[in-house]
Amino acid sequence: MKIVCTNNIASYEYFLLDKFVAGISLSGDEIKSVRAGNFSLKESFVIAKDNYVYLKNAYIAPYENAYDAKRQPIDPRRDRQLLLHKIEIKKLKKAREQEGLTIVPTKAFFDNHYLKVEIAIARGKKLFDKRESIKNRDLARSKSSNY
Repeated sequence: MKIVCTNNIASYEYFLLDKFVAGISLSGDEIKSVRAGNFSLKESFVIAKDNYVYLKNAYIAPYENAYDAKRQPIDPRRDRQLLLHKIEIKKLKKAREQEGLTIVPTKAFFDNHYLKVEIAIARGKKLFDKRESIKNRDLARSKSSNY
């Protein structure tokens, strides 16, 4: 399993409750760009509508070696369909309808040459929860540096 990118802001901003692994539908140029490391999950989110789940606002840079004068370039922030089972889609739709819950992508990785995206049902943190996270992170960092 090769991790392509992680969304560290998601674990800082949200309590991650339930995680799912989804495939993602990409074109050939996009997958080559992801393999080159041109992929970002910052500011991206997941929506569930009409029995489909979409990754919105994820950035995949255009592949520089894929030039075709006849073809229009693909929008780097277009909606990309996530591939999940029906039961998982129902869980995500139910969570989306609940007050205070959202769905965020946490990391993208290659599993047997297929790009997968880990998504999580999340609840937003309050300011004092974020301060607690910072305090715990700094405490763990100081313990590791002492040894």
